[in-house]
Amino acid sequence: MTTTVETLLPTAPPTPYERWRARLSGEPRLRRVAGWLAPLLVTLLAAVLRLVNLGHPHALVFDETYYVKDAWSQWVLGYAATWPEDANARFAAGETDIFTTDPSFVVHPPLGKYLIGAGMALFGADSSFGWRIAAALIGTACVLVLYFLAKALVPSVVFATIAAGLLAIDGQAIVMSRVSLLDIFLAFFILLAVWFMVLDRRAHLDRLAGIVRARTDGGAPPRWGPVRWNRPWVVAAGAAAGAACAVKWSGVWVLAAVGLYLVITDALERRRLGVAFWPMDAVRQGAASFVLLVPVAFVVYLSSWAGWLLTDGGYGRHDADAQPATGVWSWVPLSLQSLWRYHETIYTSMAGMSTPHSYMSPAWAWPFLWRPTAMFTGSVPDGQDGCASAQGCLQILYSMPNPLLWYASVAATVWIGYRFVVVRDWRYAVLLTAIAATWLPWLLFPERTVFQFYTIALLPFLLLALTFALRDIAGPAHASAARRLAGQRVVLVVLAVALALSVFWYPLWSAMQVPYEFYRLHNWMQGWV
Repeated sequence: MTTTVETLLPTAPPTPYERWRARLSGEPRLRRVAGWLAPLLVTLLAAVLRLVNLGHPHALVFDETYYVKDAWSQWVLGYAATWPEDANARFAAGETDIFTTDPSFVVHPPLGKYLIGAGMALFGADSSFGWRIAAALIGTACVLVLYFLAKALVPSVVFATIAAGLLAIDGQAIVMSRVSLLDIFLAFFILLAVWFMVLDRRAHLDRLAGIVRARTDGGAPPRWGPVRWNRPWVVAAGAAAGAACAVKWSGVWVLAAVGLYLVITDALERRRLGVAFWPMDAVRQGAASFVLLVPVAFVVYLSSWAGWLLTDGGYGRHDADAQPATGVWSWVPLSLQSLWRYHETIYTSMAGMSTPHSYMSPAWAWPFLWRPTAMFTGSVPDGQDGCASAQGCLQILYSMPNPLLWYASVAATVWIGYRFVVVRDWRYAVLLTAIAATWLPWLLFPERTVFQFYTIALLPFLLLALTFALRDIAGPAHASAARRLAGQRVVLVVLAVALALSVFWYPLWSAMQVPYEFYRLHNWMQGWV
């Protein structure tokens, strides 16, 4: 037997965390319990933070003035209708049937508003809990989906629990789950699409490698690889991305990113396997992937307009009747021609949307967190409603991320980008693809009125990047015991401080009544609150 220097070195003793992990892996029953208990508990935590006192404040906050009322008229009529000028106060007071039958021009597709409307139909349109419950449930589901996505990237209960737990306690994720805006629904379907993309990668590449090996003749790889059609996760990713587009058009960037990821990953794998004509081979498979991905996305998107198509009162519903298309498009039903013209109107309106707003924040400023959005602010004088502050009390619903998690996640994304260049880890490619699809397109519209809370679609992937960075800080298995112990202690300190900051900020994330002095403690930057 050959003796090396490595065999003479003493084995580094395990840290307390590593002893616990070894015990967990050595007891199958305990491992199974942890496997279902961890996602259950982290999802339960998310549900509590999002559902408790969900109906407060009983008022249409920020853009709820559009989405809640549009959701209810759409649920009743099949299309969004107009409301009287004083509708907000009357609606909050219980007058929910005062909408007209005249159509309202809306710029976002119907799916998110159908989900809001479903909650209102179940719990009552006059209930602020009812008009927010769908957002709260979907926001809670985002935490669970992030757990499964993280577990698909790194098969570790601890890794997945940390990633999901960070989303569970983050302020922006909490607030966007407590208001009836569309962005939390968009984030959910984007998460689903990326998760399904990762599941397809694992199944497809393993199957592709097996087929190519089977076709290898005398050690020479085949000239052509297979064109695989049996990829259900691609179809599922297309459906999820189509649903994201049916909430907001920005979902189309995710659909495009998923398609590009599928094509590039397949091409690189065919090259690695030695397929002789791998570039053209990848084009063949790319065409098949397009057929699996895009048509189902289109069907899901078009289905979201069913109410508009099957009724007659929607905005622009009969625009094509007087001047139908001629020539090659003359066969298209008039209802679909009218829908196309409606989409042209929407695009023109959205492309020129540059109305100044006190809370607007351009996409280039998002990493710096200069201007989060206050969704609601209410004041209570001293001596009223339990307020005992000489300067009065405030109730604020503030879509502010946990500051430590936000800035650490942005830094971690830079680190992940560097690590990808060095080690070419496919998991980093997944994160960078998702981050690019949910942030970079907004940089193309510097004049548009956009807000910091749009980053709710980006946030889960930033937190995944942070979780990977924390994993690196904890130390690799071959590092010394002192290095691993120090790294794991740093991770614990970061998580503890993040939790403490969430406790400190939670009153401003849930519109609790707080003294003015407590509110002032949160004004760390000029643009905050």
